[in-house]
Amino acid sequence: MRMSLLGPVVISAGGVDRAPTAPKVRQLLAFLMLNADTVVRSSECIEELWAHSPPKSAMSTLQTYVLEIRRTLRAAGGGDGLLHTRNPGYQLDGRRVDWVEFQRLASAGRAAAAAGDHRQASARLSDALALWRGPALADVNPGPLSAAKVIEFEESRKVVLEQRIEADLALGRHRELLDELEPLTAAYPTHESIHAQYMVALCRCDQSERALAVYQRLRAVLVDNLGVEPTPRLRRLRQAVLSREPVLSSARFGGTRRAALPCAGY
Repeated sequence: MRMSLLGPVVISAGGVDRAPTAPKVRQLLAFLMLNADTVVRSSECIEELWAHSPPKSAMSTLQTYVLEIRRTLRAAGGGDGLLHTRNPGYQLDGRRVDWVEFQRLASAGRAAAAAGDHRQASARLSDALALWRGPALADVNPGPLSAAKVIEFEESRKVVLEQRIEADLALGRHRELLDELEPLTAAYPTHESIHAQYMVALCRCDQSERALAVYQRLRAVLVDNLGVEPTPRLRRLRQAVLSREPVLSSARFGGTRRAALPCAGY
């Protein structure tokens, strides 16, 4: 049995989705999955389900929803030990939740990158990204607490994507990255790191003019929409492109915000 929230909410068992269909029960399940391995207060569950207008029967209704989720997990082969009552609320065992697996794989990828094993880093980070089947909680209307968590999760996904591209740049896969990075710059028109990675990949493919055009397009978006100039790091990268610095063809350049990665100095 697997519990998935990186996309539509799914409880899969034997190829069958056994997730509850009742909207509030589904919403509560998603909230517990978002907070797997953490004790979630009953008051937080109530706020998530009804915001600031809970019914008088909120506590008893919550208990009914929890019972329904336990029945669902049991029917899916998860047994009775996945959703625990923990004062002052509930705790879902995260070992079968895809978000927990995503974090584990991402951590392994970062550790490999820090050790200089870019091939292993790329593999583990790719495995982490493969768990995503769409936006988190794609078929659930999140409450006020889940909505903030979903934003955090999407940001984590973006960071892992940057780190995987960084590892691929270090492996010399710049040509393969071009087709991926071009639509990413369109999807994230103000995201400097992804634009920097695209510029590096273009330069390594002897397309410096296109790299400069990427910079100019990003600068126009930043100035017009946010009223800011590109950061000094990106301006240094532009200057390196103009100067045709030899280091552009080495592993020194890249685009993530993490220390010890190729673009850290630019």
